[in-house]
Amino acid sequence: MAQHISRKELKKDEIRETLAHGADAVLSHQQLTLYILIAAVIVAVGVFGWRTYAQRQTVKASAVFDSAMKVFQAPVGTPPTSGEVSYADDKQKFTAAEKQFSDVASKYPRTRFGQLAGYYAALSFEKLDNTADARKLLEGLTNTNDEEVAGLARFEIAGIDDRMGRGDDAVKLYQGLIGKPTVLVPKPVVMLALAQHYAQSNPSEAAKLFQQIKSEYPDTPIAEQADQALALLPSKS
Repeated sequence: MAQHISRKELKKDEIRETLAHGADAVLSHQQLTLYILIAAVIVAVGVFGWRTYAQRQTVKASAVFDSAMKVFQAPVGTPPTSGEVSYADDKQKFTAAEKQFSDVASKYPRTRFGQLAGYYAALSFEKLDNTADARKLLEGLTNTNDEEVAGLARFEIAGIDDRMGRGDDAVKLYQGLIGKPTVLVPKPVVMLALAQHYAQSNPSEAAKLFQQIKSEYPDTPIAEQADQALALLPSKS
């Protein structure tokens, strides 16, 4: 009889243990679900907070970028009108523009306006005949995740290389941009620049590119430029 009772008790213990394990499993599952929900909420709040912060930074960057552009585009040597900025000479103007653009680029490096400010700071350096600092800024921008800004930087570097006698480097950059154009650096613009590069050294290659522009982009202002440039090519001797 004692043995029979022991078995019944043992059976009850097994049942209780099974139920306990089941309850633990349910509670563990509920805790895991709760942790996942909490983590999801934290991530969502973080993403929302970052987006809000990024939007605010973009708005701020846009405002100061516009102010810098007013300096970059300001008239020179004319008396300022009401509310208009004016400068005595180009050196004064582009020195001021470079400073403002560099400030924007430094404060808002992760925004497009901040990166564009870096590009215009480089252009300002070029206007001041400071090619070394201009190129340094542009090379940094070629590594940005913004392909539009990177494309602008590569295109400007190609122009610098062309002017500095590094024609082969310029051609490589132009060809790369033709193969992967962007909205801000479209294919026909790069083709025109490459054709102009060849205008003196390889007129036949330049003519080929000018004709291609006219064929692929008819009835456009850039086709007209290509036609005019084609007429100015040295005649074959």
